[in-house]
Amino acid sequence: MAKRATSSGTPATLLLDQAGVAYTLHGYEHDPRTASYGLEAAEALGFPPARVFKTLMVSTGPSLGVAIIPVATTLDLKACGAALGVKRVSMADPAVAQRRTGYVLGGISPLGQRQASPTVLDGSALGFPTVLVSAGRRGLDIELAAGDLIRLTGATVAELGAG
Repeated sequence: MAKRATSSGTPATLLLDQAGVAYTLHGYEHDPRTASYGLEAAEALGFPPARVFKTLMVSTGPSLGVAIIPVATTLDLKACGAALGVKRVSMADPAVAQRRTGYVLGGISPLGQRQASPTVLDGSALGFPTVLVSAGRRGLDIELAAGDLIRLTGATVAELGAG
């Protein structure tokens, strides 16, 4: 996988470049009327939804955490809490998530966040040679190895899908 420069790097791509990690950028035309940013990315880029991951911010009470799960998956809040070592989590307030990460909703990347948070990656990511996550803006995804994603975010791996 080759690095591909973009005219307007994001904090996520800058982090990858600084770390010397191989990645590929995938851009697509974002439709502002879309209901699901992640499913839109999977469809527009031609990747199976199981291989495209969304970044969700959760509230652990006094702090925030990050859950990275496939775009077609619903987050199991109980499993996420257990993985983060807390009794209960809830979805973070969108405005708080945007301030904490420095990214807009639909473009929150697990990489290069303004303030790092404990992170959990769904174990299904390990079944693919590479996965896609947001590059830090709507309409742009990064393809990289799950191991690099784990290393750069300090993520733990757990089963996070509900159902």
